[in-house]
Amino acid sequence: MAPRILLDATAAPADRGGLGRYVDGLLAALHELGADLAVACQRADEERYAALVPGARVVAGPTALAHRASRLSWEQTGLPHVAEQVGADVIHLPSYTIPVHPGRPTVVTIHDVTLFAEPDGGDPLRATYVRSATRTAARRATRLIAPSRATRDELVALVGADAGNIDVAYHGVDHAVFHPPSTAEAERVSDRLGLHGLPYVAYLGALEPRKNVPNLIRGWVRACAELTGPPALVLAGSGGWDDEVDAALATVPLQLKVVRPGYLPWSALRGLFGGALVVALPSRGEGFGLPVLEAMACGAPVLTTRRGPLPEVGGDAVAYTEPDAAGIAAALTSLIGDPAKRKRLADAAAARSRRFSWRASAEAHLASYERAVAQYAAAR
Repeated sequence: MAPRILLDATAAPADRGGLGRYVDGLLAALHELGADLAVACQRADEERYAALVPGARVVAGPTALAHRASRLSWEQTGLPHVAEQVGADVIHLPSYTIPVHPGRPTVVTIHDVTLFAEPDGGDPLRATYVRSATRTAARRATRLIAPSRATRDELVALVGADAGNIDVAYHGVDHAVFHPPSTAEAERVSDRLGLHGLPYVAYLGALEPRKNVPNLIRGWVRACAELTGPPALVLAGSGGWDDEVDAALATVPLQLKVVRPGYLPWSALRGLFGGALVVALPSRGEGFGLPVLEAMACGAPVLTTRRGPLPEVGGDAVAYTEPDAAGIAAALTSLIGDPAKRKRLADAAAARSRRFSWRASAEAHLASYERAVAQYAAAR
């Protein structure tokens, strides 16, 4: 008999960032596979999940869950109560936290361990908490899910997790949303950005040290400072912090254009990616690299690094660079000056992206849930 799964979606952000896209894509695919689902969510998301997974038991928590501290506190006592209420056989926590006394098997997704690899790469208080919570999850969860083989290996090497308790489940991409845009879609995004047809290099993500945005800015300046009609640099996304970003922006010559639109809705991402001359995501550390995959699905020529799982995602369908400014400058120069190379990469990227689906991800998750239930029963 298939287990009843309670997925805790209370941490999914309102802007449907990476965690939100993971939760939404996974839930929709699990529903299509006929999984027995229950969902715990924030009150503002109750109708959303009821529509996404019709027939599932959707339980909205108190309004206080909109505040992170309250949500983490509720997770310790309220979530186990919901699990009991809906008769869950297993709880899936799609982030790195876990109730101390869940009362049933748990599966926890650890998206990345970059704060172990780069201890100074984030806000010190948050970094300390995340590292502690990740160690607790690695020790207490029945099973862990990693979104890549590289992240699995780092969990073992840096956190001390048991390799036998880790399942790899690649993320998917929603090809109904992320596919090559029409000319009109790309033009609308260009106009929205104030570029009106000016070519641009696109970045999407948080401004965190591991994302390597300062070196992207410096590399773009080196590649474009002497060009006639140089492409703009679009730094899209919200959240995170990196003190070096403003310092790097201060070095940009007046003839070069930087656009910082902040958060962009899903409806604009296809045009942003597919309309870009190059999508540059030269991260120093990732757990999977969802924006890389989404840009590939939109038929964009992508520039990234060989760090962590990124080669698992990009394969030979993307261009690679070292994360330093000189390497990024050389790679951008090569791509900007070679339209045929960009076209080859764009075509290869769109084709490779079709290897990744939320259905395949959901199948791997279901196998992990079943292992967790069997493992928990055997230990009792």
